[in-house]
Amino acid sequence: MRLVKAVVGGVILTVGAALMLPVGAVTLFRARRLYSSMAQRLCRGILAVHGITIMVHADRPWPRTQTIYISNHTSTLDLFVLVALGLPNCRFFLSGFLRKFVPLGIIAWMMGTFFTVPQDRPAERTRIFKRAAAILRRTRESVYLSPEGGRIVTGEVGHFNKGSFHLATDLKVPITPMYFRIPQSVDPGMGYAARPGTVHLHLLPSIDTSTWVEADLLANTARVRGLFVRVHEEMRCT
Repeated sequence: MRLVKAVVGGVILTVGAALMLPVGAVTLFRARRLYSSMAQRLCRGILAVHGITIMVHADRPWPRTQTIYISNHTSTLDLFVLVALGLPNCRFFLSGFLRKFVPLGIIAWMMGTFFTVPQDRPAERTRIFKRAAAILRRTRESVYLSPEGGRIVTGEVGHFNKGSFHLATDLKVPITPMYFRIPQSVDPGMGYAARPGTVHLHLLPSIDTSTWVEADLLANTARVRGLFVRVHEEMRCT
């Protein structure tokens, strides 16, 4: 049954991408908010097929001003949950590797996603992040990216790459950290065969970056990772 649901989810994604392309053509591929809204509905549909609901634990609404969203990244589900949430006026960073899944690549491209390259191509990564910073400074859009850079399925908080914090230092906008808690009974990990259940997303306190400087990059990265480690340990005890 889980395999059937995964196939149905793939069909929804493929049909959705096929429907979005003509909409993009009619709007000259310049209506990102419309495409993001369509993608949100697609992802909600895929989660519904798997019987997955989202519970957001938050003491405040989503930011309406520019912010950098970050989170831990433990599961294939994370991407679908994030898009299903409909974060206001938000773009995403995504591994360019995922463009090999053509429907996903089409949808992500239409949403204005910034595609990244592996860590062993530092010069190219630097260019990608500088370009993203210039675009975001102009558009005042928010953006999501995972400091861990990939799915971490060890049960621990992974190493944090510096890209998120370079970007925050450059833009001087708040970081909005989020913590995913996905029960093992639901989590497909690196796979796609998710089981029914609830994904919990905890909105953590906003982090002010207005005084951040490049000289403190490593310290700021470690401090934010420390926040996630503390939350992770607290969640283990609940």
